[in-house]
This record gives sequence, C-alpha cells and structure tokens, in this order.
Amino acid sequence: MKASNHLWRERLAAEMPQQLAREIDVFESELTLRKQGKIDEKVFAETRLRRGCYGQRYDNGQRHDGIAARTLQYPSGELTKGPNTLWDAPGMQRIKIPFGGLNARQLEVLAELAEEYADGIAHVTTRQDFQLHFVHIEDTPAIMRRLAAVGITTREACGNSVRNVTGCPLAGVCRDEVFDVTPYAKACAYFLLGHPDCQDFGRKFKISFSGCRDKPCALARIHDIGLIAATRIEDGRLRRGFEVYVGGGLGPVPYQAKLFTEFLPVEELLSTAQAIARIFARLGEKKNRNRARLKFLVEKLGIDEFRRLVAEERAALPHDPAWTAFLPEAERFEERPSRPPSQLVSLQSGNGGGMARWMATNVYRQRQPGYVTVTVRLPLGDITAHQLRKLADAARRYTPEAVRTTVEQNIVLRWVSELDLPSLYEELKQAKLAAPGAGTIADITACPGTDTCKLGISASRGLARELERRFEQASETLDDAARSLRIKISGCFNSCGQHHVADLGFYGVSRNKYNYTVPHFQVVLGGQWSENGGAYGLPVAAVPSKRIPEAVDRITKKFLAERSDGETFQQYVKRTGKAALKQALEDLMEVPPHEVDASYYTDWGDAREFTTEDIGVGECAGEVVSSADFQLAASEREVFEAQLLLDRGEVKAAAKLALEAMLHGARALLNLPQNAAVEDQAIVDEFRRQFYDTQLFFDPFVGGTFANHFFRAWESRNEPVSQDGVRRLVSEAQLFIDACHSCRGRLAAAATKRQEK
Repeated sequence: MKASNHLWRERLAAEMPQQLAREIDVFESELTLRKQGKIDEKVFAETRLRRGCYGQRYDNGQRHDGIAARTLQYPSGELTKGPNTLWDAPGMQRIKIPFGGLNARQLEVLAELAEEYADGIAHVTTRQDFQLHFVHIEDTPAIMRRLAAVGITTREACGNSVRNVTGCPLAGVCRDEVFDVTPYAKACAYFLLGHPDCQDFGRKFKISFSGCRDKPCALARIHDIGLIAATRIEDGRLRRGFEVYVGGGLGPVPYQAKLFTEFLPVEELLSTAQAIARIFARLGEKKNRNRARLKFLVEKLGIDEFRRLVAEERAALPHDPAWTAFLPEAERFEERPSRPPSQLVSLQSGNGGGMARWMATNVYRQRQPGYVTVTVRLPLGDITAHQLRKLADAARRYTPEAVRTTVEQNIVLRWVSELDLPSLYEELKQAKLAAPGAGTIADITACPGTDTCKLGISASRGLARELERRFEQASETLDDAARSLRIKISGCFNSCGQHHVADLGFYGVSRNKYNYTVPHFQVVLGGQWSENGGAYGLPVAAVPSKRIPEAVDRITKKFLAERSDGETFQQYVKRTGKAALKQALEDLMEVPPHEVDASYYTDWGDAREFTTEDIGVGECAGEVVSSADFQLAASEREVFEAQLLLDRGEVKAAAKLALEAMLHGARALLNLPQNAAVEDQAIVDEFRRQFYDTQLFFDPFVGGTFANHFFRAWESRNEPVSQDGVRRLVSEAQLFIDACHSCRGRLAAAATKRQEK
C-alpha cells in the first residue's frame, strides 16, 4: 500500500496542480497519524469525510452479484479497530464532479480506479458525483493523486462542507435555457472549494444551477442555494443574473426553498454565496445535527431577516478580485463541436425497432441545428470499467469530449452530429450502454440502500432492479401517460433517492409482524419533478417491500383509468386525495404469517431473513468538531511532516514547519477561528498572557518547560539552523503539541466540574 502511494506521488508530481498535491500529502500524513493513534477518531472522521472517504456497510454482500469485502490485517502493534470500520474493511470513495462535466481521459482514469481499487463498478450519484465502493482507505491517497493528475478532486465531496455544485447537463445546448450556466457553476464550485468561510458549518451545504425555470435538470428548489438563470434589460443592455432560492432541502421532512431575490447580477454571485456561507457558519446550529441545515436557519430567522443579515455581511466583506475575475471568460464561454452538423429527417428513423425506441427516449435535439445530446441510461447509476472506456472512445470519436453526468444517475454525450447516431448506437449497443427508456418510468433513481449504506432500512436498489425488469418487459404496452412518470427510491427516510419529488416515491421502513421484522416501503405520491422540484409528494401508506411492484401497477392503472384529459399525475393525486389512494392500497398492506408466506420476511435480492440490527451510524457528514480540535490535529500532522522533511535533508523547511505547528497549537488553545487573520507575534503574546503567566499551561510534572520550547523557537526563528538543532526543534515541537492536548483536556474537565456544581 505505502509503496503504491509513494510510487504515484513521485510519478504524478509534475502532473498534479500544486494545491491539490499539497492537500493529498496532508491527508496522507493525517491517515498515517490516525493509524498510529495520534489523531482522535472523531477528528479524523471529519477529515476523511471532507476528502470523500466514507465507511460502508457489509451486512449482506448483495451489491454487484455478491462481491465480498476485502479485509486488511495490520501487523502486531499497529492500531486495531472493531469490525466493520475503515481499518479492517473497505469503504466508499466519493469523487467530486462539478456540474457533472468530464472529458475522455477522466473517464478512463475512473475506469482504471474502479478496476484496480474497487469492485470494477463506478456509480453515478444524484449530485452528479462518482462513487467507488469497496475501496480500502490506505489506497485513497493513490486514488486522489491519480484523479488530481487529470483535474479531479475528492475534497469536500462529503462532510460538513459545500458539496458538489450541480448544474443542468443540457446547459449550453438546451432549447429552453435563458443562458448557459456552465461557467458560473464552475466558478462557484472552485471559489468555494476549500474557502476559509466554508470550513465551520454544522452540516453539509448544497448548491445548484439551472438554465431555465420549468425543467427539472438541476432541481434548484431543493437546495441550500438554488440559482435559476434570468436576464434583464438595464440601460439598454442585456444583463445576466439569477433568480435565487435559499433554504431548500429534502431529508426526513422536506423544506421548500424560499425566494431570496428575483434577480442577482452575475457580478454579485460569488460575493453573495460567500456572505450566505458566513451567515450559515456563524448562526447555523452546531450541537443538534438534526437542526443544522440552512433550511432550519432560514425558517428560524424568516426570509426577510435572513436577507438583511446576508446584505449586511456582504457589505462588510473586504473586496476579493476573485468575485469578478472569471466574468470575462464566462461571457465568452462557448462549447464547440468537433464534427460538422448533419440532420436526420426524423429522430425516430433508424436501423430497426431497437434503435427507434432508443432514439425516442434517449436522444434530445439541441438548439444548435444538426446536433443532438444522447443520454446513456445507467440502470441503478452503475457503469463498469469496460463501459467507461468504451464511453471515452465514443466521446473522442463523436463529440468534443463533452460528457456530463446527470442528477438522474445517467451520463450524456453532447454535440453528437445527427448522422453519427446509427454508428454511435451500434457502439453503445456493443458495450451494453444502449438501454432505451431514459427519462421514463423505467429510468429509476435509487440510493445505495442496504447494499452499502449504514442507514439503509430496505433494499432500494433491489426494488429498483425488480421494477426496471418489469417495466422493460412491458415497455411496448405502456400508455404514454404512465411511461412519463418518474420513480425514485430511498432506502430510508433521508431522501438520498429524492423520493419526495417523484411521481411515485418510496422510502424504506420496517414493521413488526408476528414477532418478525418485515421490510416495507412508505409510498409517497404526487411529487413534482418539473419546475426544478417544484412540489413535494404525499406519504400515503407503508406497503411490504415484496408488494411494492403490485402497488405501482395498481396506482398507475388507477391513474390511467380515472385521469381527466391532459391531467398530470400531480393534479390527479391532488384531486383524488390521500384517503382514496390509501384505500386503493389497503389490501396490499397486509402481511401473512411467516408460516403461510415466508417471502414477505426477506427483502429484494437477499434470501436471508430480514433484520434491522445491522443498521449503523450514518456518515453523511461528520460530527461537529471544534476549530480547536481541527487546529490541534493540523499541528500534529505538521510536526509529523517536519520529521519527514528533516529525513529528506530539507532542514530549513523542517524548522519552518515545526514552528508553524507550535503556532497552530497555541492558536488552538486561544480558540481563534481558523479564518481569523491574527499576526503570529500576537499569538505568541496572547498565549504568554493567557496560558503562561496564569500557569494554566503548566504541566504538574514539568511546569512551563514545553511553553519555553515554543517561546525559544519563536525568538530564534531567523537564526541559522543545523541538522541537529532542527532535530531538537522538531522534538520540542512534538512535546509542545502534546502539552497543548493535555492543557485542553484539563480545561475541559474543569469546565465539566463547574457545570456539575
């Protein structure tokens, strides 16, 4: 493992952006320190989550035909952990893909990583990310370096951070868009990535860009910040901007986003996003994770007060040239085709029935004449390493490497010349990537559920697989009104499968019957997928998992039989009412005794008796860790890296880093926010006043010795250094950091005693 990481570090040094390379080096150091027991697990958990590394569930081994987890045994004396942790079983690596944009080489690297480090499968998520499952944590630095070499990061793919910024996959080619949001989504993603004002959130933060109001491509109204392209004429000039929504979110109880402003000029996009992030970091809930999303803060303050606070915060921010530096390039941005345009007489014409069905659902005629966007439908969002390579070949041959993932867990190829469609179809067919039905009832969104998620209750992927099989068999006989419905499935109530905005949504629950635990799904009807996720569905009934296909069949048939001319499913559900729809499902809610029909007591894809005892603690985001804990962890890592520099003979760099570690340790005890600008001399002076002069820092056995190491290192910072002198300095820095940990522990214990009194 270590040799592999070292090999990739050296091999790719010249290909990685310096900032990404440095971040990965830092993570690898922290990984080593955690393995040695020198970083607390709670702190490291948030660290690894912010690098996209999740724990994973191993209760059933269903995923991808029962691929089993690998196991790593550490040599005697190294850190040991309990079962089902990242240290003795592989986990999941999430990979951030801003607005879903990819090129051919990136697809090939994803294929290599899936093949070499995972189970051969890459999974597209509902945030346009990729996930690799069954990845060992000690392989993650190598994975990160190989991704960085092609311009991809995993930073803040998870954790209490700004998650992947999503964007419409048709941006720039859509017939209905106001303007192409691609450069603005990209600018926002990279401006906020690692930004100091985005490091102290209580929970995750999600942003979305959509090019039009009516379509669902980016679901702007279910996000913390949702931006919809808008324009205005001012002083005779067309100005670009955004209709902005804040405080949206799904989860157990969904919240509709509130209109923040009808028009935010593009010049104010990044500064406003920064101001909102600062308000959330300062005023958002930190202790109660269940109330720590922006939607709760907006609700608590009210949208008017929230607007006022953001405006006040924005006015107080010092000017940042980055706010507008991207605008000239954004104005000029235009994706260009690689092949000349050509037109088919009809997009339904082709070389047989299979291609005609595929064209009818998977091909979108762009606003640019002669070009189409092709959707590669990925059942369950999964694509193999072999298929990724074939897709990369097709992207090079037929497009300007214009590939994007979608929030429906598919992939699109843009700028395909229409006359190339027959040959492209044949290539996709050979790779088993030509499944029709994109955007139909057969194109089901599903979260990982019990396959790999620790919070999964019922088998969302297993159910999705069964429903897809049935719809594909019945595709020729489906009515158009039924074919256009959307199904979304979550394994629990957290809505990772976005069940609230589906026509037919399902989320996993369980029920106790005859002293058994039986897998169920709650049926949610009438969500609005259009208008950027414009409305949420109604929970109707909890139906046994094995009877959900019957429930879907019954509901769709009832809709087709009773709908008025032109009536949408949402309108039908509202008119029919919750009581009538539940009544239609009541007999399906019954569970026979185990001895009568044991199939009810197992879940889809798992022949074992159902249980919820293996549900674990979720890792959607880490626990809220104080700034002091983070800074102490950083100090620990810096001392470790100073040792590595010293071993390589980089004496001056080692001395500099050892002193920085001490400064960060002192800063942690002073409880200074990570983004607070404080001069180093002021840190030394305040540490002396608050901790040395008061003897709060004094250890019972060594007094102020370790503090004196710090003061001496600061006073001699400009003097010449020697190998031996720096070796002592590094040792003293470690002692000082240890004393900082000890002092923090004593202060916390004293505070607890005071509270008890």
